[in-house]
Amino acid sequence: MGALFWLIDTVINLFIWALIISAVMSWLVAFGVLNMHNRIVYMIGDFFHRITEPALAPIRRIMPNLGGVDISALVLILLLIFARRLLGELFYAAMM
Repeated sequence: MGALFWLIDTVINLFIWALIISAVMSWLVAFGVLNMHNRIVYMIGDFFHRITEPALAPIRRIMPNLGGVDISALVLILLLIFARRLLGELFYAAMM
């Protein structure tokens, strides 16, 4: 049971980091710091976009338009942190 909890916790943590990296990369591309014509930058950006977009798209459909500000990654990170804490409490409650 402990190994399964550890695996789920690690996957959630890695996905949170993927969301952060994807958001930072999109900001750097928007401000012209990163050039998407560079093949390596494009491949890394495309990888993180493909990983995170299926989870972000439903949140973007639900959230109201905030005038160009996309906070769907922040909402998803908060939901994932909540899920991690909830799983932790359930795991430790089951251990007692």
